[in-house]
Parts: sequence; structure tokens; C-alpha cells
Amino acid sequence: MSKRTMIHRLRPSVLRTRGAVVAAGMGAVMVVGAGAGVASADAGKATKPVAANAASAVAAQADAQAKAAAKKADAKKVAKKKAKKAPSWVKPVNNYTLTASFAQGGAMWSAKHSGQDFAVPIGTPVKAVNGGTVVKAGANGGGDGPAYGNAIVIKHANGKYSQYAHLSKINVSVGSKVKTGQLIAKSGNTGNSSGPHLHFEIRTTPNYGSALNPANFLRGVGVTI
Repeated sequence: MSKRTMIHRLRPSVLRTRGAVVAAGMGAVMVVGAGAGVASADAGKATKPVAANAASAVAAQADAQAKAAAKKADAKKVAKKKAKKAPSWVKPVNNYTLTASFAQGGAMWSAKHSGQDFAVPIGTPVKAVNGGTVVKAGANGGGDGPAYGNAIVIKHANGKYSQYAHLSKINVSVGSKVKTGQLIAKSGNTGNSSGPHLHFEIRTTPNYGSALNPANFLRGVGVTI
């Protein structure tokens, strides 16, 4: 067989082989492409739920924060209302009879009376008329003299002092921080006393000799005795 004849016979075979290879390659590309397309579509489907879940979580967090802020605001309103309702000053005792008044004269005192007396049974609760710090507490008038018996003096934020004398029991000590209306003692009949009562003063200093009219002062802060 001549070389020319062999070449003619080989060409169709070679072409068929090349065609098969090309076809196979295209098939592979198509298969890969189809797979990639399917994968891409699946990825798109998977992304949507993830995004939806994230948005839902953000919305839930924002809602929780809004509720917390509203709750905090409500708590502040309640605190303000309570602060408005809470009295700044109160009476030192309840269920009393007023006896000796401020500046009253008589044989009971070496000078005029320095406070207001509240006749009450021994053991009556005595309250701090306003919040403050205890600066005197004990026998001998807390340092003001034996005539006062057991006594307490409290310094208040406005610079004034309140004194409670003739006590049967003292529940605080020097340095104690007290609140308005807090139980600080029990009334008694100690010291220079003609009967069970609470001797009460308002002072400009912690010491004897600086007393103001306690009834007038209490009236000025909204308390009528």
C-alpha cells in the first residue's frame, strides 16, 4: 500500500478521535458547569434563611433593648414619685400632749425653757425629725449637762441641729447616720424632769444656748405640732 493511500485512510480516523475527545471535553465542561450552576443555586437557597435568621435576631435584640429602656424609665418615675411623697421633716413623737413651750419661764428652769415638751408615756418611740448624723448621744445630756438626762443631738443637712432629751433608752451612737422618721430612742423621765415627756430642741449649733423656737421652725418646714 502506498504512503498516500495510508494517509487518506488515517485522516478520518484521526478526525473521529479528535471529535470524540472534543465532545468528551465539552461534555465534561457541561457537566461541571451544570454542577456549578446547581451548587450556586443551592448556595443561594441556603443564604436566604441565614439572612432571615440574622435579621430576626437583630430585631429581637432591638425589641429587648427598647423594653429594658422603658422599664428603667418607669422605675425612675416611680422613684421620683416616692421621693415627692416622702416627707422631709416629721414630728419627733406621735400621740402627745404639748406642755412647756419655748421661752416659757418658771421655777423648773434656771433660765427660760429652751425647747418644746411633748408629754408621752415612758417608752414612746422617738423619731429623728429629719435625716442626719448623730453628734451627741448618752447620759449627762450627751455632754450638755445632767438636767437633760439621756439625750441625743443630730446634725441635719441644712446646718441645723435637733435635740431629744429625758430619754429612757438610746438606740444610736455618735457618728450614726439616721433617716427621717427613724426610731432613735424611747422617751423617759431622766434628768431634771417633772414627769414622763420628751424635751425637743432645734439649735443652730450642737450645744446648749443656741436654741430656736422649735414649733416655729417645724411649721416652716411643713410640720405642725
